[in-house]
Amino acid sequence: MVAATALIADDEPLLRERLRTHLSQLWPELQVVALARNGREAVELFEQLQPQVAFLDVHMPGMNGIEAARCIGGRAELVFVTAFENYAVEAFRQGAIDYIVKPLDAQRLADTVQRLRARLAHSGPALRPDLDAVLSRMLAQLRETGAAAPHWLRWIKASVGSVVQVIPVQQVIYLKSASKYTLVVWDGGEALIRRTIREMADELDPECFVQIHRSTIVNLNQVGRFSHGSGDGGEVHLKGRGERLAVSRNFAHLFHHM
Repeated sequence: MVAATALIADDEPLLRERLRTHLSQLWPELQVVALARNGREAVELFEQLQPQVAFLDVHMPGMNGIEAARCIGGRAELVFVTAFENYAVEAFRQGAIDYIVKPLDAQRLADTVQRLRARLAHSGPALRPDLDAVLSRMLAQLRETGAAAPHWLRWIKASVGSVVQVIPVQQVIYLKSASKYTLVVWDGGEALIRRTIREMADELDPECFVQIHRSTIVNLNQVGRFSHGSGDGGEVHLKGRGERLAVSRNFAHLFHHM
């Protein structure tokens, strides 16, 4: 029998280890294959390792757990970890998605483990065509409380010759990795900034900016259409530019509704 695999994402190292310890006691066969410090790292590790279960802390810097879950989609069983039971429980119940509350309760975790084992033994991660809509509602509910309202980047400063250009983020069309730099392409031109693509990904609003390749982030408002390629990937066609950007197979699922 193949052992189940899991990812744990929490910005607090002690809580990551505590959850892993509890899981090793309740589910000895489970292999925790990745520990992530934030939502963006969780998505990257998920794409590399494809675990069957993702334990995601709701409140993490940059991309939070619900936003990470939207990227993972229905490819894994999702379990949210939250310290705010008063409002979160109802949101999670509406979505019929598992959650556990900090500080960790052994019985609650044991119940969650039992459900996960049963679902994985039956058919693997459950297919939920409404998952993105459910997660969007949950995210909206959490943001209404003010508990999940991150301060996303609004301006990018870039040196263009001897001038420092201040670029409104909403004007950015896409960003592309260039070694230790990032190429920013916006309505008024393009420039290199001394930031990595990974650093930028953590600071951009995932409602508007999505990673489509390990080296590329695109502004969804600038995407005209998506076309499938010969493999599992494809490409996005940018509005009014006659330009196309490659979408790797790991991120093609983001455009299945287009």
